[in-house]
Amino acid sequence: MEINDLTAAEERVWRAFPKGEPVDFREGSAEGDTADNPATGSDWGPERTVRASVLRALLLGAPHEDGEIPRLRLSGARVTGQLKLAYAVVDHPLHLRYCHFEESPDFYGSRLRQLNLRGSVLPAVNLASVRIDGPLRMTDCRVRGPVRLAGSQIAGALFMDGAELTTSDPSVPVLQLHQSVLGDGFAAPGLRVRGEVRLDGATVGGSIALDDAELSNPGGHALCARSLEVRADMRARNLRTQGGIDLRGSRIAGSLDFTRARLSNPGGTALRASSCTLGELWLYRCVPIEGRLHLRRSRIDVLGFESEVAPGEVLFNHLTYTALNPHEPVHRRLPLLERDGDGYVPYAYEQLTAAYRHVGDEAAARRVQLAKQRRHRATLPFLGRVWGHLQDTTVGYGFRPLRAAVWLLSLLAVGSVAYALHHPDPLKAGEAPQFNPVFYTLDLLLPVISFGQEGAFAPVGGYQFLSYVLILTGWILATTVIAGVSRSVTRQ
Repeated sequence: MEINDLTAAEERVWRAFPKGEPVDFREGSAEGDTADNPATGSDWGPERTVRASVLRALLLGAPHEDGEIPRLRLSGARVTGQLKLAYAVVDHPLHLRYCHFEESPDFYGSRLRQLNLRGSVLPAVNLASVRIDGPLRMTDCRVRGPVRLAGSQIAGALFMDGAELTTSDPSVPVLQLHQSVLGDGFAAPGLRVRGEVRLDGATVGGSIALDDAELSNPGGHALCARSLEVRADMRARNLRTQGGIDLRGSRIAGSLDFTRARLSNPGGTALRASSCTLGELWLYRCVPIEGRLHLRRSRIDVLGFESEVAPGEVLFNHLTYTALNPHEPVHRRLPLLERDGDGYVPYAYEQLTAAYRHVGDEAAARRVQLAKQRRHRATLPFLGRVWGHLQDTTVGYGFRPLRAAVWLLSLLAVGSVAYALHHPDPLKAGEAPQFNPVFYTLDLLLPVISFGQEGAFAPVGGYQFLSYVLILTGWILATTVIAGVSRSVTRQ
């Protein structure tokens, strides 16, 4: 392209490029000036209009000046036509800040040094399979169609803080980052998305920051990030979602932080982090989740979770965690396990028991185990439920052994008083020992120990029936105590 074919605005850009000098068409003194708002860029005149074909020719074949480092540094321009750089190798940093693009740029499969689109307005942008040696900046961008970054490799970080992405086709993810590799982090605090964000299979070498972001895709996935790998933290404090978050199979070395977040997907799964490996999961001071919380088969070192965060259905089967924060009373934790969508899940009770023992709260651990036995009882046939009720009433399934002592003392008192008022007749008058109502009652109650009283005297009538009751009750108490002790020994 000859310089004679250029407009005044284009010639200004052409001459500035070899020396890397900036060209700023903005008229206002502040970036927020109405006249310089890229959203109204379609009204900008020829004095700040640059054809995309000129930019392409400049980037791919413009002459260089010795001793200078060429760069395209353009701000506040209206770019007409499509910027076609598919499969191109661009060796110069590319800055197109606060520009208005009339057509979607195409960078598919290209190799770039650096790309900065800060504050620009675009119909869409295709950066799929692109390779960028530095960072990609899309801070404060406004994109009205898909941002395609699938399969991209970005050596630096991806910046999308304050960006706003929307789409007219809800079936197409508006932000496509699946199978992409980010050498550094993904910084997107304040990001606003209307549509699906897809991060399936992506690898992030640093952290993901979604603080104060708003992701909305009602009835679908607000964030779909299956098999995501994050080598640091994923922060989503004050995140607001309408639609599900799917993180199944993801690996996050640091923390997954949803502090003060509002997760909403009524009638569906609000947060699915199943089969994940997480350093920490924080659900602190959140608005109660609207939808299902799914954490099956995940392994978490520290689970920071307040009970009232999940008022609906939960799925905790085979969820493994080492520590549970904050330390809450048992009566606040147990209702969660009762709302498990899989029904009775013994593993969930064992994990909660282990968490209480981890902090030395043995009393709380016993209460969880007692609740587990009661929940298990409901799954048994009739006779099993009867026997379970009997164990629960007498000794609390072995977790309340003092109950057995109370029962024994009560029965001992009843029997001692009854037989003290009416001594049973001796079987052999000359050979019987002196009758003692207390030890006679103990002989009836204790199935193994013998004090020589039971075999020497024979009660009659109602007192004989009382002896049968005491013998039967003694056997039941002994059996339930032994069963409870056996469970306790097995746990230890």
